[in-house]
Amino acid sequence: MFLGALRSIALLGAHCDDIAIGAGATLDQLCRAHPGVRVDALVLSGAGTPREQEEHSALTAFCPGAELNLRVDALPDGRQPAAWESAKSAVAEFRRAVEPDLVIGPQRGDAHQDHRQLAELISQEFRDHLVLGYEIPKYEGDLPNVNAYVPVTQDSKERKVELLHRHYPSQHDRTWFDADTFSGLMRVRGVQSQTRWAEAFVAEKLLIEIPAVDPSKIVEARNI
Repeated sequence: MFLGALRSIALLGAHCDDIAIGAGATLDQLCRAHPGVRVDALVLSGAGTPREQEEHSALTAFCPGAELNLRVDALPDGRQPAAWESAKSAVAEFRRAVEPDLVIGPQRGDAHQDHRQLAELISQEFRDHLVLGYEIPKYEGDLPNVNAYVPVTQDSKERKVELLHRHYPSQHDRTWFDADTFSGLMRVRGVQSQTRWAEAFVAEKLLIEIPAVDPSKIVEARNI
């Protein structure tokens, strides 16, 4: 599958760093391949904290040459299901402001309750769009059965690892937040897609449109 000309991409994350961890290399390649593409991003938590500035600087770096519009809200980290109405309103408002060619957000099988709720809201609001659900490695061992792969160049792989370390210093004390984790998962997904490196996603629904064919140009198959 080849993505055509992209004019607009929508990104959603429950927390600052979710988008970059799940789709950083893909974003890097998409934005380099489509200079000037519009990127609208919604992150539901972190507003008013140092993490908000981390997210601004990180997504600016991960979306080179893009027209980036980032909104960070202040829902409670780790307890977003308790703020369902606020989360629903935020995603609905975001949806009304964008008409993207591609939506990237969490996937509904994620064990983290914040990620899972956001994924469900995305499916409710973005009904006629290509939606790719990213994966985030963590303690729960909930990596999904992915069905969509984006081959990642060596340069994009290295940029992802370096930018994650540079722009999210608040996460350096987490045992899993390191180059081995991010490179290792991209290598495994590369093996599965017969490439060196890849990021992988869950695409729950794909609409395949077959263009109409002029009947006069149909060549009848014949047995010879």
